[in-house]
Amino acid sequence: MIKKNIIANYLGQGWTALMGLAFVPLYIRYLGMESYGLIGIFAVMQAWLSLLDMGMSPTLNREMARFTSGAHSAQSIHNLLRSLEMICFSFAALIALGVFSASGYLASDWLKADKLPSTVVAQALSVMAFVVALRFVEGIYRGSLFGLQRQVWYNSANAILATVRHVGAVAVLAWVLPTVQTFFLWQAAISLLSIAVFARGVHQVLPKPPLPPKFSYAALTDVWRFARGMLGITFLAILLTQVDKVLLSRMLPLESFGYYTLAATVAGVLSTVIGPITDAIYPRMVELATEDDPTTLVSLYHQGAQLVTILSASAVMLLIFFAGGVMFMWSGNVNLAENTAPILSVLAVGSFLNALMWIPYRCQLAHGWTSLSLKVNFVAVIVLIPAIIWVVPRYGALGAAWIWVALNAGYFLVAIQLMHRRLIPKEKWHWYFADVFLPVVGAIGSTLLAQQLQPASYQNRWLWFAFLLVTGVFSLVAAALLANRIRPRLLTIMGTTFCWRYF
Repeated sequence: MIKKNIIANYLGQGWTALMGLAFVPLYIRYLGMESYGLIGIFAVMQAWLSLLDMGMSPTLNREMARFTSGAHSAQSIHNLLRSLEMICFSFAALIALGVFSASGYLASDWLKADKLPSTVVAQALSVMAFVVALRFVEGIYRGSLFGLQRQVWYNSANAILATVRHVGAVAVLAWVLPTVQTFFLWQAAISLLSIAVFARGVHQVLPKPPLPPKFSYAALTDVWRFARGMLGITFLAILLTQVDKVLLSRMLPLESFGYYTLAATVAGVLSTVIGPITDAIYPRMVELATEDDPTTLVSLYHQGAQLVTILSASAVMLLIFFAGGVMFMWSGNVNLAENTAPILSVLAVGSFLNALMWIPYRCQLAHGWTSLSLKVNFVAVIVLIPAIIWVVPRYGALGAAWIWVALNAGYFLVAIQLMHRRLIPKEKWHWYFADVFLPVVGAIGSTLLAQQLQPASYQNRWLWFAFLLVTGVFSLVAAALLANRIRPRLLTIMGTTFCWRYF
């Protein structure tokens, strides 16, 4: 089941990410960099407003996985879902109303648009509010489907919806009206369709309860402790990862903020690389923790950690050492590559350190332990928020990127030790050395060798594509060969391929 889900997640999430990235140059072409900056504001709003999720999505993910292990009856899981649906729809209405009411102030007094009239910005923000509310609702159904391990179905449906979302957006911009308002209206229409599809998928999978589902305080009370911890973690994580963008949106011109947003979007590809693994492994981790099977859980933990390191290291080395080439190969725009490359290189380092924490973090959640992340994030806020306030006005976007690196370096050096001490105390150094250090050495070594052969200028996109592809493959293989739990399977695959070819 895990292998099947990982493959489905890669195909589905990979295609969704491809759709999201492939059309960004066209969005910029039709809308301009300032309007793309508004799309960046949309991403920031989604991140901040996910706080109102109050841990609902991760809670449903965990409880649906526990349902598959017999921890819930059909009636209790339906009551929990109905209760969270009612809360979620209520919050969505408040989100839309609140952002709509503040759109005039944000357009005239907060954002610094040079080319777009404030009325256009306000209209875009008003439609954006509705879209954010809808995407907020989508989250509870996604969490439910992943917890039920219906990841193949979800990824198939989501890939189709993502194609319609992005291809349709370009179509309406090209053939209907090339305005940012039109862009967000199309996003709203697809979000409504997505909610209908995912809600139907969840309710069809769950067995029919003896009684009609209803709002239940008892169901909420049973999961409140875990949800409360997730709320705190979400709140602090948002402060730590989004304050830089809020400050930059206030202090930088909208066009410059657009470049920072673009770099952050590309660095975020790492989550697409490792998300399918963690999404597939997490429900199984919950089952093993519920069944009290630590031996199998530790084995799964190390396999997942090594997979994350191998895939993220081979991808991030391209972004660190060849950021300009990646941007040029993708967009064909030399100016875009030169403006985003310095920021992208730094953000990629922070994103890589963050990626390494995903499996340990999921292990904590599988055990229902949220207090560690809550405490570590609280300390990080106390230390780093003043640092952000001091750094951003002096060093701008690049300084904000280094804050992201510092934040995740702290997690890598401190939080991981506290996590292992309580849950799997004998596995810490195995994680540092076998799961992280050795695969990273392989990825760095092969990338440094390739650096001597990189194209000399930004002239041929296909030449850069070939260079990055070959470098990435060699980096991936080198990292995998140094990972003790992945190497045997890789050698088996390579041996099987050789036999088929020559015998």
